[in-house]
Amino acid sequence: MPSNRRHFNIPVFIPEEGCRFQCVFCNQRQISGRQTIPTAKDVVAIVEQHLATQPVDAEKEIAFFGGNFTGLPIERQKQLLEAAYDFYVKGLIRSIRLSTRPDSIDTEKLALLKQYPVKTIELGVQSFSDHVLQKSGRGHTAAQNREAALLVKEAGFELVLQMMTGLPGSSVIDEMNTAHCIISLGATGTRIYPCLVIKGTALEKLFREGKYKPQELWDAARLIAQLIRLFEEAEVKVLRVGLHPSEGLINGSSLVAGPFHPAFRDIAETLLFNDKFRQIPLQNDQKQNLTIKVAPSSLAAAVGFTKYNKNQLLNHFGSVRFIPDNNLHAREFTYSID
Repeated sequence: MPSNRRHFNIPVFIPEEGCRFQCVFCNQRQISGRQTIPTAKDVVAIVEQHLATQPVDAEKEIAFFGGNFTGLPIERQKQLLEAAYDFYVKGLIRSIRLSTRPDSIDTEKLALLKQYPVKTIELGVQSFSDHVLQKSGRGHTAAQNREAALLVKEAGFELVLQMMTGLPGSSVIDEMNTAHCIISLGATGTRIYPCLVIKGTALEKLFREGKYKPQELWDAARLIAQLIRLFEEAEVKVLRVGLHPSEGLINGSSLVAGPFHPAFRDIAETLLFNDKFRQIPLQNDQKQNLTIKVAPSSLAAAVGFTKYNKNQLLNHFGSVRFIPDNNLHAREFTYSID
């Protein structure tokens, strides 16, 4: 049975460690804000720092992000896993999760992970279109994506597949195909990242030469809103939308161009409600008043980021009210016009 306890990831970043290829978009040290590779002692310190601020009764999971975990030398993998395992033995964490590349998965590496409380493996597949993977310098194919995903599932791990939108050479058709592949492979979760131009990457050079054009913020959000809807219909949990807002991304010291916003998911959720509100027959009579009822948890998204949805509706009604209704769930809504 699913637990009702709150879940917390304790992120441990291993920026670009274990990566044999340099993807055109990647500079994990800039993206994550972490410049050093953690030792086992560092892992202990990071975890202890997080545990000190998290609720005692919450479910906690150590998550190795930002590198190619199974591409590390075996002894290095064991070093990190042992550091995390000590917290598991003490009952302080529930499990371990890690992100890695699909071309660094095989049965021997999975057998090693089975010796530890690794529950979830996240594969950075990014795309299921070979031409997009090639242009992005990924160093693996769509077939390797599929093979790795199946091996992870067969070994009994929970599978999460990460994708990127707006990669060089990618189209909406490519991105929808990637989403359908993620669903068909049985992933329980996904992360969706719009491609950004980060300082110190090959993509920055292509951008400055006029050979790459990043997505516009709202265009990227509209596409990702479609992807969220598709994943939700297939019961694939969207764990994250957009990069974590590190200091370098927020202050612009790492970001050159692209659809970054600290509230990116809020914008996408706004557009999901905007699509649903198309059911409302628009009026051109400022004497008409619109009342919309939504689930309390969805109130902010219904009103919209910077009141986007409310302001659009105000073009057609004299007033627009949003009222929380405990009988409604998710993006359900009712409306009345008087």
